[in-house]
Amino acid sequence: MTRAPSRGFSSSICRLEIADEWDATISLLYVADTNESSQTRLGTEVVDVLEQEGEEIVSNARERVAERGVSVTTDIVQGIPHEAIVQYAATHDADLVVMGTHGRDGLERYVLGSVAERVVNRATIPVLTVRAADDVTTNYPYTAVLVPTVGSDHAMAALQRGADVANRNNATVHLLSVLEEPILGLGNDRSDRDERVRELLEEATSTVQNAGVDDVVTAVKSGSVPREIASYADSEGIDLIVMGTHGRTGIDQHLLGSITERVLRTASVPVLTTNRKNPS
Repeated sequence: MTRAPSRGFSSSICRLEIADEWDATISLLYVADTNESSQTRLGTEVVDVLEQEGEEIVSNARERVAERGVSVTTDIVQGIPHEAIVQYAATHDADLVVMGTHGRDGLERYVLGSVAERVVNRATIPVLTVRAADDVTTNYPYTAVLVPTVGSDHAMAALQRGADVANRNNATVHLLSVLEEPILGLGNDRSDRDERVRELLEEATSTVQNAGVDDVVTAVKSGSVPREIASYADSEGIDLIVMGTHGRTGIDQHLLGSITERVLRTASVPVLTTNRKNPS
């Protein structure tokens, strides 16, 4: 979202607090999945049951938004969900996409991914995802923002975004670097890695401080990167994780996933992603 009044966009859940604070318009979108059979006959009339379901869903959501006094529009479209969401966001000048993610386990999540993950990889605007699970907490305004950093281009875009969010909320920025242990003891010399991590954290600290953030905390952990990020968020009372994404669209995305996508499936707080192709 920009500082000026802006258009927000959501496919499943809305952060009404954000829209309310920034005087944003929420566009509620329901996508009737054209991959699924949805037409049926009622008497002499052929109806689309998915569109009927969508009308009920957006109507209920609109009532919730209207109760908060937030400006809202609704739309129902047909298409492949992730493609329709990305296209709608682009053609309607949305500043932010807000979505829920199922956080599925097992083989399905690696092979198929989810609509939210596909939107994250394709959208050229930031995407805020929240897992639909009982262990998830959503606090706003944010008081603690976590930005994992590895020194890459997409991590730098996330760093800039995280600093911006922290400034708007007067929040503390936590910079986390995770040293993933080499398999079978192979890999770079530990002392070299430690020195590189120290330099990365110093550079990242300077970046967020130059952006106006006063309160910065740095930490280094060892282990599985996605697991350590989620664990740190839980132990340190983080309200928001900000991460970059490679924007992959091929078989690599669906089969292997990425660190960002694994965090989306496990984090107990919202995750804001930014695509390095368009960090603005």
